[in-house]
Amino acid sequence: MSDYVTVFGSLDDYEKGHIEIINDRPQHYTFSNVFEVAGNSAPYEKVAVARNLENVIEVLRAEGESDWFTCSHDEFALAMDGEIEVHFHKAEGEEVVAEEDEGTRKIEGDPSGPKMGWVVLKRGHQAILPKGSVYQYRARKLGVILQQTIQGPFTVEKWADICLT
Repeated sequence: MSDYVTVFGSLDDYEKGHIEIINDRPQHYTFSNVFEVAGNSAPYEKVAVARNLENVIEVLRAEGESDWFTCSHDEFALAMDGEIEVHFHKAEGEEVVAEEDEGTRKIEGDPSGPKMGWVVLKRGHQAILPKGSVYQYRARKLGVILQQTIQGPFTVEKWADICLT
């Protein structure tokens, strides 16, 4: 039986992904360029790298503090590199997003609702960004976040740049 080695990249050390067909078995196909996408992105720019029905997977370059965000549905964040704090407040008043408004929304200024807490994400750690909350990323050091959400006004599509180069 062949041995397979999983190599986990980082912003400082990655090999650009490609499709490698081995024995025509889907579990042996690999593709990843999230570190290259993050390396070429502005801090907290939400660049789409995959779609699953209405869901989109976005890569964010975590650097410094983000704006405050909220959403009408749960979102999911996975730290791929670095160390990122996620601070939560309860959404109140105009911070509450209507059900029909999908995707991440920015709020102006600081949140008005009470603090709900915070988490620290290191490589491989994940967090739910719950509906009804306002959240902010704070990167302790440069990092990469994969975020699952529904495509919205801040989703950036660069398919020609990231898939064809």
